[in-house]
Amino acid sequence: MSDSATLDLKTFIRDVPDFPKPGILFKDITPLLSHPDAFRESVRRIADQFRETKLDVIVAAEARGFIFAAPVALELGVGFVPIRKPGKLPFDRLGHDYELEYGTDRLEIHVDGVKPGDRVLVIDDLLATGGTVGACVQLLEKCGAQVVACAFAIELGFLNGRDKLTPHPIFSLIEY
Repeated sequence: MSDSATLDLKTFIRDVPDFPKPGILFKDITPLLSHPDAFRESVRRIADQFRETKLDVIVAAEARGFIFAAPVALELGVGFVPIRKPGKLPFDRLGHDYELEYGTDRLEIHVDGVKPGDRVLVIDDLLATGGTVGACVQLLEKCGAQVVACAFAIELGFLNGRDKLTPHPIFSLIEY
């Protein structure tokens, strides 16, 4: 067992050069996930940031965001609602199309996933350019939900993803 107060979570992130394409330095969370103390501590630290915040639900886009969002939702005693790519949700859906660097993509949520006025925390594994979580925020606001904050395991600050999420508060466990 590690002392959770002194556990340096950055030591559990592996750099993978040239993935998924040349010139990219990929931040791999799988070593953190495979270490129970580090994973537990990651969930606890995210949850601790929002223990005193009134939340109705935690939302995450597939797939790696689910890994952190579901246990944080359990820890905080609130529901978890997935946002997915098209064709993945079986019930009636609301969708949001958004721009990518080379084209568009779409995210969907069940029509009863969040209700107007719900206070929502959005969680993802990584904040890079902010495109995916920005689309999640727009979809949630289209549903009438109030996005209270966005939380991430890792933030790549040099990509300025925070700018796309203004004015929502941002919390990141690990920053590069």
